[in-house]
Amino acid sequence: MFNEFKEFAMKGNLVDMAVGFVMGGAFATVVTAFIQGVFLPALSPVLGGLDFGSWEYVMAPAVLGEDGAVVTEAVSIKIGEFVAAVISFLIVAFVMFMIIKGMNNMMKKEEEAPAEPPAPPRQEVLLEEIRNLLAKQS
Repeated sequence: MFNEFKEFAMKGNLVDMAVGFVMGGAFATVVTAFIQGVFLPALSPVLGGLDFGSWEYVMAPAVLGEDGAVVTEAVSIKIGEFVAAVISFLIVAFVMFMIIKGMNNMMKKEEEAPAEPPAPPRQEVLLEEIRNLLAKQS
């Protein structure tokens, strides 16, 4: 059973898929950091100072005690985080589309490339050599 699992785990496709999964996760993290740290803050002045990070709809405000401590947390819908997640998804999806499109184009070019005709069987080569030698002797 261990050997079967080892054969399954070491197949090229599974290892390639694992590497792709790890790289995809790392890429998504980079895109999210770019969106949160660069894109949305740069977009804020264009939109008149609107800060997407603080964009939220408060359904129930926080309840404070007499000493000023929070008794009950506020219930809010964080619209800004959702918008940032949608933008991140669109960027990751577009990049993945471009990668797959490029791979498909490369595969088409490989398929279109003319393949060399297969070498004739060894027997035919030997027979041709014998024929040529007989033709020279005559």
